[in-house]
Amino acid sequence: MGLPDAFLTIPIAHRGLHGHGIPENSLAAAQAAIDAGYAIELDIQPAGGEPVVFHDYDLRRLTGTDGLVASLEPDALSARRLLGTDQSIPTLRQFLDLVAGRVPLLIEIKDQDMRLGPQIGDLHRPVAEALRTYDGPVAVMSFNPHVAEAFHRIAPDIPVGLTTCGFPENDWSGIPEERRRHLATIADFDRCGACFISHDKNDLLNPRVDALKAVGVPVLCWTIRSPEEEAVARRVADNITFEGYSAMR
Repeated sequence: MGLPDAFLTIPIAHRGLHGHGIPENSLAAAQAAIDAGYAIELDIQPAGGEPVVFHDYDLRRLTGTDGLVASLEPDALSARRLLGTDQSIPTLRQFLDLVAGRVPLLIEIKDQDMRLGPQIGDLHRPVAEALRTYDGPVAVMSFNPHVAEAFHRIAPDIPVGLTTCGFPENDWSGIPEERRRHLATIADFDRCGACFISHDKNDLLNPRVDALKAVGVPVLCWTIRSPEEEAVARRVADNITFEGYSAMR
């Protein structure tokens, strides 16, 4: 399944259109992106076996409270407030119900192995189930190729891609060097059934990115934070994931 054209023509709001009292990955951020006509990138973590829309593994940064997302049930998470606002942590189904196909959704399933290896758990399964009857442009991606492969196996009609970068040691110190080198070459692209990549803006000159682009693979990039960065990124990338400013339409 190829990536729909909408993902190449509509800028993608990173974790929704957040800022100015609107928390990332919240329903308010989704609504703001819809109102502005942007696509939405969102992150998925597990909570009691149900996918919720949240980036971090722990709650401290975004809720000011302690605890791991995966250790709580969705009902308990819904009682936590994001950045002191009235917004709570939404489930994926709540997010899908709000968006309802009005803008494209780029869903990143967060790695549960912690070493980008094969111990991925079952998070991809409830994500696939939630998307089974969803009517709208949607694609799924992960830094972990094992997640992308497992999702593609059970939901082959939904485009799947890899979130990629150069995997520098200072950002990925918990990942063994040999594994980081392997991931940086995007060597698993074909094996996992990927049809696109979303690549780090600082590594767009990676020869493997150029090689994929040369054979028609769509290249998205993350995370653009100014018009100047956008202009540079678009020399290589087909589209951008952005935050902190209004991207070009």
